[in-house]
Amino acid sequence: MKSTWRSDKGQWGFWHTLMDMLAMHPTNLDQPIPVFNKTDKVPHMPSRLMHRWILVHAFIPLALHQLYVYVTGRNLSTFAAFIFYSLAFKAAAIHHLMSMRWTGHRYGFFDGDKHARDQVPDAHVHKVTTSLLSTSTFRPVMFLLLSYRVSQTPASTNWMWLPLEVSLYGPILDFWFYWYHRIMHDNDSLWKYHRTHHLTKHPNPLLTLYADTEQEIFDIAVIPLLAWASLKAIGLPMNFYSWWICSQYVVFAELAGHSGLRIHAIAPNPLSWLLEMFDCELVIEDHDLHHRTGWKKSHNYGKQTRLWDQIFGTFRGRVECGKDNIDYVNTVDMPLWFDPSEPVVTANGISEAS
Repeated sequence: MKSTWRSDKGQWGFWHTLMDMLAMHPTNLDQPIPVFNKTDKVPHMPSRLMHRWILVHAFIPLALHQLYVYVTGRNLSTFAAFIFYSLAFKAAAIHHLMSMRWTGHRYGFFDGDKHARDQVPDAHVHKVTTSLLSTSTFRPVMFLLLSYRVSQTPASTNWMWLPLEVSLYGPILDFWFYWYHRIMHDNDSLWKYHRTHHLTKHPNPLLTLYADTEQEIFDIAVIPLLAWASLKAIGLPMNFYSWWICSQYVVFAELAGHSGLRIHAIAPNPLSWLLEMFDCELVIEDHDLHHRTGWKKSHNYGKQTRLWDQIFGTFRGRVECGKDNIDYVNTVDMPLWFDPSEPVVTANGISEAS
């Protein structure tokens, strides 16, 4: 995973410039990153702060869409909705990347006492950038074609179903993802489509979809489609607007799960409290540990919960996020906005706010 391009602009082409222009970097080269021992307490991020962040970013596009309807008296066409929501999808994801970069310089990363986070490799800047752009383009396209109706506006949605749809979408999507993911690890002929993703042992959010084309198709389209169809099959409405909010929860968990941020943060879901009661909640370290293992007889296959890992016996214990090593007093904020110049790290590796 050799990565020198950020400090050598002589290598830059269009994709390098685009990634830099959009500030899509996992860390800042000019700011230190705190390093902690594995026995140092891991700060906790309350779920309510993540719910707030996701819902604000999800509802702003819906509010702007509805405002357009009120002002013009007509709804967005399917093509206009595609342009609008694909841009909103990208904007929310980029802002999340910025938030995680800010958090990483304040709280460090898992396994940071042994290994720095992998960066985007020199040979695959184009691939990483296009994978991120294709996800944020083709997912909205797919669900627009499946569920967008010009006759329906955000205000016309029956939002009473939303809590149940969001609650079930993540675990059901994870059921399909769990088996597809586990089979790729267990089967020699399928592992070849997944091994590129596992070249990174300490991933960053930009490597969430760093994979071969076959895996990208499943991640971007097949697994979300199976989840949507499953919820439709049990009688839930799952119109475009409710899917939009569900998708923001999923993308948040996907990016955070590859961030390696040294914080105790549970993948947000309205049923997180119930999952936690049965030791089935997913935290950032779970998927981070999955990447350090690799091929056969791996573990922690889930990416939204660890429900299916617990049921099917593929969960492995945590290293830094053991129950006795969580700091629930000094909690981590999930700011809706932040000053990029704020992180300050002292010489002994302790983060302080400026």
